[in-house]
Amino acid sequence: MSEKYSIFHIEGGLGKHIAATAVAEAIKTNHPDRDLVVVCAYPEIFLNLDFVDRVYKMGMTPYFYNDFIDGTDSLMFKHEPYFTTDHIHKKLPLIENWCKLYGLEYGGEKPSLTFNLRQREFGLNKWNREKPILVLQTNGGPLNEQPYPYSWTRDMPKDISQSIADYHTANGYHVIQICRNQINALNNVEVVSESMGNMELLSLLLVSSKRVLIDSSLQHAAAALNLPSFVLWVATSPNIFGYSIHTNVISKLPETVKLPDSYLFDYNFNGLIHECPILDEAIFNYDEIMTTINEP
Repeated sequence: MSEKYSIFHIEGGLGKHIAATAVAEAIKTNHPDRDLVVVCAYPEIFLNLDFVDRVYKMGMTPYFYNDFIDGTDSLMFKHEPYFTTDHIHKKLPLIENWCKLYGLEYGGEKPSLTFNLRQREFGLNKWNREKPILVLQTNGGPLNEQPYPYSWTRDMPKDISQSIADYHTANGYHVIQICRNQINALNNVEVVSESMGNMELLSLLLVSSKRVLIDSSLQHAAAALNLPSFVLWVATSPNIFGYSIHTNVISKLPETVKLPDSYLFDYNFNGLIHECPILDEAIFNYDEIMTTINEP
């Protein structure tokens, strides 16, 4: 490796890491003479990318200062995009805002996700089913780190998700549901709620025929793999976190919302129960969703 480095430090969840691959590519494009070193929580997302030279898992960086900081010509990219004015005021998509924060020229970079040969073969064998697969992600976020089993701000309403599953099962699909735990499991589907390797989980998309997702890691991964999907949005925005490749279905929340514990953002990803504005009214147009998504 050279002694000129771009060091990209990423914190946050799996979906944010997948989105960050676009920022990593922009860093490399803007500074092609520097080796790109990534420090993050999910190194497997970056290992197979040809524009990344070295990847370290956060907290496992022995001699990092000696190797990449002391006596070298290095640039540090560690600022948090979520706490910028443009993000808080929802003025720019996450990736574009991230590049702006770092003073990078944004060239329309999109997320990237690359499977090596063994990862691809393993995924194809693991997820091989006799019928075409519908991937239905109804719940998102870490399995063991969220206070509630159902997050009203991001998760799919169960009546809608069950109707989607029933329709596709009746029309020849094998429905695989991704959810946080068995509490959220639907009827008559294959449920994936256990912990597994991220590349193993994401490889499910490679064999899927259709995808109905929420604002979570799989919609970022589907965009990275150029797989158009249907994405249901409750309290987060596709203008910030989404992609034009997807069909984005947006909820209609009540206009009068009280947010006593919200600070810089309107809704917490975990879905604080006392801030839920939904009373008895439906937040999605049920007939519109069924017409849009339930097409053979």
